Amino acid sequence: MRWPDHVIWWHAYPLGFVGAERAAATAPAPRLGRFDVWLDHLVGLGCNGLALGPVFASETHGYDTVDHYRVDPRLGGEDDLRRLIDEASQKGVRVLLDGVFNHVGRGFGPFADVAANGDASPYRKWFHADLRTFEGHDHLVTLNHAEPEVADYVTDVMAHWLERGIDGWRLDAAYAVPSDFWRTVTERVRARFPDAWFVGEVIHGDYASLVQQTGFDSVTQYELWKAIWSSLNDRNFFELAYALGRHNGMLATFAPQTFLGNHDVTRIATRLTDRRALAHALVVLMTVGGVPSVYAGDEFALEGLKEEREGGDDAVRPEFPPVPGDVPGHGAPHHRLYQDLIGVRRRHPWLVRAQTTAATLTNTAFSYTVGDGQERLGVVLNLAEEPAKVDLPAAGWTRVAGDADFTGDGAVVPPAGWAIAEP
Repeated sequence: MRWPDHVIWWHAYPLGFVGAERAAATAPAPRLGRFDVWLDHLVGLGCNGLALGPVFASETHGYDTVDHYRVDPRLGGEDDLRRLIDEASQKGVRVLLDGVFNHVGRGFGPFADVAANGDASPYRKWFHADLRTFEGHDHLVTLNHAEPEVADYVTDVMAHWLERGIDGWRLDAAYAVPSDFWRTVTERVRARFPDAWFVGEVIHGDYASLVQQTGFDSVTQYELWKAIWSSLNDRNFFELAYALGRHNGMLATFAPQTFLGNHDVTRIATRLTDRRALAHALVVLMTVGGVPSVYAGDEFALEGLKEEREGGDDAVRPEFPPVPGDVPGHGAPHHRLYQDLIGVRRRHPWLVRAQTTAATLTNTAFSYTVGDGQERLGVVLNLAEEPAKVDLPAAGWTRVAGDADFTGDGAVVPPAGWAIAEP
């Protein structure tokens, strides 16, 4: 198995995490050092990957990059980033960087040259004739991905940081970039760094085809994310079962990047209408196939509502305290639940490509097995206010997490309960 099959990411948005000012700064402030103590936290949680949001020089929120070769001064300098990478490596933690290559900020050097010199700029062909912007954001200028020099540039940036010790890239807004552009870049980079892992941000579409066309290793599994919280809120496990069927199809081609939260969505503790269902959501994440990630703070049940307005992401991208024990939220019990369920996943690494098979399915009760042909687990979930009797294939089921009374061919699950069992 390659290293990505064993990784569980802890995902953080650096500019918010360290409490950086909103606008670009000129004097470096070495705030990346604040992640040092949190490396021990993520390892203690059971994670072994640090997925960082944007760390490159930008105008405001990090996704308006102005220099892909320079660390944002609000976070520090290159030495600070390389030290963090080295510290992570010494603890067995992989590092993933966020590459924003669909668009750039207006302060991006080549675009500033075009703004000053028009058609006389040597970079004019890096941008579309109409200087189009990204999804209505006037300060985000879209790159012209039909221009070979843009592919050369992106290839060089990705290789530059892989040479400095990172392990892979999250490719922002990958859905907006032509697949053939990505194929050109990923093939070039992989020729030099065959072990690098590439995950594309994709919201909708044919995920498996995109992986094949682009050369990505994975894409963000938004279908499953939505089905998890929606089915729990609506008490409609049929939606989740349908999504897991589609998920099975993806796993035949690749291992999707699975999650309950990230820097772009309302936190799961805010999204769910019944706080007890936080456990059910995490059980699903940690028992189905894929490469899971934990959004920093979700392990404390932090809340945060994303709003469609300027500054509407702030609540889901808060500053974190210097010491993990000072994080607000629901604290130790929820943190312990994450440790326990990540531990279950760690003890069953074959789950990365395991297929899910439903046994009992009603609106409020769901039991399924998840396996890879030789190994399997049984999972039982109940959203009702009374006990639920569910079926499983005949086996000598033994509970390894949660609370349910297992028999040879099923279980009785307490109200709002869940459990995981081994045969």
